[in-house]
Amino acid sequence: MDWKGRRQSGNVQDERGTGPTQSPGDPFGRRGGLNIPIGSGRGGGLGSIVLIVIVFGVLYFMGVDVTQMLGSGDQVQNPGFDQSETVRNDKPATNDEMKAFVSTVLAETEDMWNGIFAAAGRKYVEPKLVMFSGSFPSACGMASAATGPFYCPTDQKVYLDTAFFREMERRFGASGDFAQAYVISHEVGHHVQNLIGVLPKFNRARQSMGEGEANAMSVRVELQADCFAGIWAKFTDQKGILERGDLEEALNAAHQIGDDNLQKQSQGYVVPDSFTHGTSAQRAKWFRIGFDTGKMAACDTFNNSI
Repeated sequence: MDWKGRRQSGNVQDERGTGPTQSPGDPFGRRGGLNIPIGSGRGGGLGSIVLIVIVFGVLYFMGVDVTQMLGSGDQVQNPGFDQSETVRNDKPATNDEMKAFVSTVLAETEDMWNGIFAAAGRKYVEPKLVMFSGSFPSACGMASAATGPFYCPTDQKVYLDTAFFREMERRFGASGDFAQAYVISHEVGHHVQNLIGVLPKFNRARQSMGEGEANAMSVRVELQADCFAGIWAKFTDQKGILERGDLEEALNAAHQIGDDNLQKQSQGYVVPDSFTHGTSAQRAKWFRIGFDTGKMAACDTFNNSI
């Protein structure tokens, strides 16, 4: 990924070294079954996802395709910590390479989503990204190395302990800077879902759902975020940022963190009813759909077979 020398976002909040240390635990911990913590509303049913239909409809009839948008970036989870021991509380240099990388990736997501929302007549509210080490308080509870990267809709922030990237490489063979960029763009995809109304409706509806039904809907939410990440990958490709092998890095990362693969590695067998993020094949499929089409309308995981 040719990321050096590009614009860096000012929305990165570097809190590494400011919180308590803790052992990393399972970096793929599921925060109650979703990397989207509950806590933003109760009651009600899922019903029709009105806002997303409106956005998809507008984009479809306008023929919006990010492959033809945003010619310039100005307009608009291998660095990391070693998790073999407890994460240290050392404060890194303010302008270290990891922060530069994360800030650049976030800036590229800002460029794309600002353009897509503007084309639909809406304003994109840029999320903050909090880099931390060990643990750090969020509006959705304590962020820690054990939770893995997650998006909190309450404060509209992405939380990232970059030690997660080292764990991806060591335990699951998901290496490369674009694999890491995929993780960030996936969490930003959850922010987009929050803005268009998908997350608020799901978080309300799951209160009255059984576990199996909530898990099944969670899978669709996660796969849509993967698809949105694929759209961003298409955007970076159009800008000439992708290098040979980058797309394969992202697809491999999506495959490695599928529910079936994680369960096989952790317990030797799979329990499909407990899936909350999708299988390896599903995650890679929906990332690829986003990349191939470059259109939000193609990412409607709620009304299509997954």
